[in-house]
Amino acid sequence: MFADLLRRLTAPASDHLSEPDARLALAALLVRVARSDGLYAAEEVERIERILARRHGLGPFEVVKLRAEAEELELAAPDTVRFTRALKAAVPLAERAGLMEAFWSVALADGLRDAEEDQMLRMLANLLGLTDVDSGLARQRAERE
Repeated sequence: MFADLLRRLTAPASDHLSEPDARLALAALLVRVARSDGLYAAEEVERIERILARRHGLGPFEVVKLRAEAEELELAAPDTVRFTRALKAAVPLAERAGLMEAFWSVALADGLRDAEEDQMLRMLANLLGLTDVDSGLARQRAERE
């Protein structure tokens, strides 16, 4: 199921992702952020589900299914760089700060700041074409959530 999507995500010149593929790619990156500190906490899982439900208008069963698929995809996806670049191509610049806010929201959900998470978030901001200031503002919005 994921082989075709992974091939598109990791191709040197990624094709434009369909909306369902972009949704799954975002969900998988949210899972990757949550797992980046070596702890996949229940608070992070709940936050991922809330973000996906709100962002995509999904019901509880759809959200759980999407998150479960994203967990599988995240384990199979070897390359965060090309993975994120494919998402960047699918999301207009004006909406990428919202992605960064979602990433920060997941990273902060367990109440712990971790060097690995910080490093992952710096890389994601850069790959999404966002500045450190953009990322900092997204973090501040996520902290107020």
